[in-house]
Amino acid sequence: MRALPDRLKFVLGGLAVSLVFWGAWRSHPAHLLAPFAVATPPVDASLQSPEPLYSSRFVSSQLNDFVHSSSVTALPGGDMMAVWFAGSREGAADVQIRTARYDANSAEWGAEQVLATRESTRDGTRRYIRKLGNPVIALAPDQRLWMFYVSVSVGGWATSAINVMVSDDFGRNWSAPRQLITSPFFNISTLVRAAPVFHADGSIGLPVYHEFMGKFAEYLYLSADGAVIDKFRISRGKHSLQPTIVPLDGKRAVAMLRYAGDTHHRVLASRTEDAGQTWSEPYPLEPANPNSSLAAVGTDDNGLLVALNDLQDGRFKLSLYGTDANLSNWRNVIELDHSPDPLGQPFAPDAYKAIIGEGFRASSGARRLPLEARFLSNLDYRVCKPQGCDFEYEYPYFSRGSDGLYHLVYSWNNTFIKHVSFNEAWLEERL
Repeated sequence: MRALPDRLKFVLGGLAVSLVFWGAWRSHPAHLLAPFAVATPPVDASLQSPEPLYSSRFVSSQLNDFVHSSSVTALPGGDMMAVWFAGSREGAADVQIRTARYDANSAEWGAEQVLATRESTRDGTRRYIRKLGNPVIALAPDQRLWMFYVSVSVGGWATSAINVMVSDDFGRNWSAPRQLITSPFFNISTLVRAAPVFHADGSIGLPVYHEFMGKFAEYLYLSADGAVIDKFRISRGKHSLQPTIVPLDGKRAVAMLRYAGDTHHRVLASRTEDAGQTWSEPYPLEPANPNSSLAAVGTDDNGLLVALNDLQDGRFKLSLYGTDANLSNWRNVIELDHSPDPLGQPFAPDAYKAIIGEGFRASSGARRLPLEARFLSNLDYRVCKPQGCDFEYEYPYFSRGSDGLYHLVYSWNNTFIKHVSFNEAWLEERL
């Protein structure tokens, strides 16, 4: 008797799991969520510099890959760890989840390493894996490091599932990947993009979203060991994605969502008053949103910092805003990166190389500066099209360390992952 093909095994196995999971999901009792751990991370005042600090460095170092969807977390002692996906293009079979570590003593990002592949994910989850995407990394209050990422077995991103890996030694060693069971329908169409939220009892709130037969956001509630306990709807319909959540206190939090509809073309917001169990109807905010991801983090004055493409169309400018907890008073802090053309029109290759070369030198650091000539030599096939070369800055992700430094990573022209850090003194100076 011939063995069943991998894809058929996946379908039959998924059907069996779906039937069991659906029954359990329908019959589970209501859960009362623990309060959020903290509204903002605890900051050690002795580590904060009174002088304004702002710096930028590239995280990634490979010169041939498409890189995208990065995230970063602060580690003890001022070190950091970032993850992203890289490959020949988004959705390609050769895409890997990669990582690099920032050394606080040298103030440089080290060489990138492979953290997960299709093969390692297949072996860990015992499922056929077609492609990978959207890794998210975060350090929990108990000092365990969590990494969630997306995989697809059949179809496109609308049929995604979420995988998780855990490290007990700050990223030096990792558990094998395992897949979260988040849906009774073949466990498909759950994606992750934004930072998890931690509750006082160690449980985890993971902002997730769906793209299958609708586009909507949910709050996935996990135990301290990463087992799925429950999930709660943040939005409904076909127009909201990629929620980023900032707790304001033990019970209150605000979620900001990427808008993917045809009405508002603005960032959407939803609120919870019961630690994530129920959420208000999303409503539009002041900043524009061209169907693009955004990121937010809490500040010392109970406000928020928000990084986003405040544009009607395109992703050629990435801005940093400050706002109050009511999300009613928006102030532009800085344009992190932007095209010299105010409309984002493409440039001729020679002009583009001169501009992007200057940007590369400003953030390369000593380790990556020698790569400049090679970087500029292959831009034609990496980012340029027959109509010209575009600038693109997208998919920001925030983290903050115990030293008070804010850390932001994002995709820089799909060629590098860029890291920007600044402190409260710099922020006060800008505002």
